[in-house]
Amino acid sequence: MSLFGTTVRYGGLAQALHWLTALLVLIAFLVSAGGPPERVYSAARASTLLLHESLGFAVFWLLVIRLIWRPFDRIPEPPPMPAWMEVASKATHWALYALLLAVPATAMLGAWFGGHPVTVYGLGAIGPFPGSWGASLAEIHGTLGDIILWLAGLHAAAAIFHHFFLRDRVLSQMVPGLSDPARQVRP
Repeated sequence: MSLFGTTVRYGGLAQALHWLTALLVLIAFLVSAGGPPERVYSAARASTLLLHESLGFAVFWLLVIRLIWRPFDRIPEPPPMPAWMEVASKATHWALYALLLAVPATAMLGAWFGGHPVTVYGLGAIGPFPGSWGASLAEIHGTLGDIILWLAGLHAAAAIFHHFFLRDRVLSQMVPGLSDPARQVRP
């Protein structure tokens, strides 16, 4: 697999960043404590909070790498589809990028302005900063975390729909080793 994309497939780096981001977002969601600050920042949840914060920080940096890499990589040509599908696809992708930035940002800002330090990879605490926006930002973080999972689920469902029903190459562009269903002969 080539590092760079082609007209029909994303390159190896883009695929690796995509799937690693998806995995880390899912794990971060699964280990998130949620709830009131007393629960989130309790001593019993300290290791889980550290893991959640570290995963969120990694997701942020993966996004930065993706955005830096994107202008240098070739983006596959989309298969023919109705204009509304193309608009929905682009809107979903850009919304996911925005959420990949907003979710970690609201988490860090919510913690800092809520009077809690953010510890990343066990390297020491950053913050806290004085302020009263912490609870609101933490609530926004939780809501955006839910939205990103629903939107990612819609994104995955659309790719699966394209593969099995429209039989185009949308899914095979991003999944290593998956062949274009239009080239497969039906029994």
